[in-house]
Amino acid sequence: MGFDDAPFPREHRGDVRVFGTVFALHTLHGVVSGRVRRDGRGSTSELARLVEASGAAEHPHLILLQGVALAGFNVVDARSLSASTDLPVLIVARRPPNLERIRAALLTRVPGGARKWRLIEALGPMEPCRGVFVQRVGLSLPEAETALAALTVSGRVPEPLRAAHLIAGGVTRGSSRGGRV
Repeated sequence: MGFDDAPFPREHRGDVRVFGTVFALHTLHGVVSGRVRRDGRGSTSELARLVEASGAAEHPHLILLQGVALAGFNVVDARSLSASTDLPVLIVARRPPNLERIRAALLTRVPGGARKWRLIEALGPMEPCRGVFVQRVGLSLPEAETALAALTVSGRVPEPLRAAHLIAGGVTRGSSRGGRV
């Protein structure tokens, strides 16, 4: 399953839609949606709920995230998500984030920022993997490489994340934008 949040205006406060896609290799089998609070705390429990709600809870073998945070700085506790779903979690980014800027923003402007920073720090640095950067919980780097190879059709982003991104944009804006995910 791949998850991504919907686009939202910079000034938006409140809930942001989150979309998840259920894939079997390159075939889309389901879509789920939920909401998380911008810069809030509930992303981990909401993603766990969406995995269960997908109707495919016994079938997924991996949870993919487009970055470790949803809706701004609603940081996912990837270790807790993995433990509560019994699934490994692979966080994917096109390029490594600027951790100093993230740390500064969390510690000076975001409620609960110190706790959120500890969650990010606990994951360790992002690692290069098949043209993207990853953080992983519950799988080895070779297993992450195998998963990315199996799930990526075009470009560098695996299909479950690419589809979640397109669906989120299409539902929110009325049309999706291809290109960079």
